[in-house]
Amino acid sequence: MPKASITFQDIGVTITVPAGTRLIEVSEKVGAGIVYGCREGECCTCLTRIVSGHEHLAAPSVLEQQVLRDNLAPRRHRLACQAQVLGGCLVVQPA
Repeated sequence: MPKASITFQDIGVTITVPAGTRLIEVSEKVGAGIVYGCREGECCTCLTRIVSGHEHLAAPSVLEQQVLRDNLAPRRHRLACQAQVLGGCLVVQPA
C-alpha cells in the first residue's frame, strides 16, 4: 500500500501514513493545531494551508469545493476533515 509523508509546520513533526488517510486523523494523533467542528466538511473550522505537496491530495469533493468558495478560502487551502492524502510528501499549516 502506498504511503504518504506529512509534515505539520506548526509543531515540526513529520509522520508517515497510509494513502487514503485524512489530514484531520493524522493531526489528532500527533497533536497538531488543526481544530475542527463538524468533521463533515460543512463548517470550515478545519481549514488548513497546504504549504507544499498539494498535488498529493485527492481532488476536493463538490461539497468541499462549495464550502471553500462560500468561506472565501485562499488558494492552496483545504478542509482537513475532507483532504485525503494519496502518497508523496505534504507540508501543512493550520490556517
